[in-house]
Amino acid sequence: MTSLSRSHIRLARPSRDLAAAERFWVGGLGLAVVYRAEGGSEPGEHDLLMVGWRDADWHLELVHEAAAPVEPRPTEEDLLVLYLDGPVPGELVARLEEHGGKRVVSPNPYWNEWGVTVEDPDGYRLVLCTRAWSNS
Repeated sequence: MTSLSRSHIRLARPSRDLAAAERFWVGGLGLAVVYRAEGGSEPGEHDLLMVGWRDADWHLELVHEAAAPVEPRPTEEDLLVLYLDGPVPGELVARLEEHGGKRVVSPNPYWNEWGVTVEDPDGYRLVLCTRAWSNS
């Protein structure tokens, strides 16, 4: 068995509008569409959008089921944090906002001090952190 520490990670979330989500994550952040599938109108069939960086060990899966849509229910603490190890580019924040994001203040002062928080079209939060991180 492969070490679990090297396992690929998929973060799965419901989305109200996959086109809006794609504009934010692909057009705004710069992720690539790594897979897409169209479902149908029957219960259990769903549209699927997977986005990520091609060389990353993770991707974000967004799903929408037309027959029984699941309303996203993010909280202020549902965060996807990207550690940039440097300043957050103003043009990146502007591009995220132009592509459907909304800059918000975090209830956790740590993220306000060390980064920028942007809400995606479904209300989930992306934090662009100026710090670096390593698990080692």
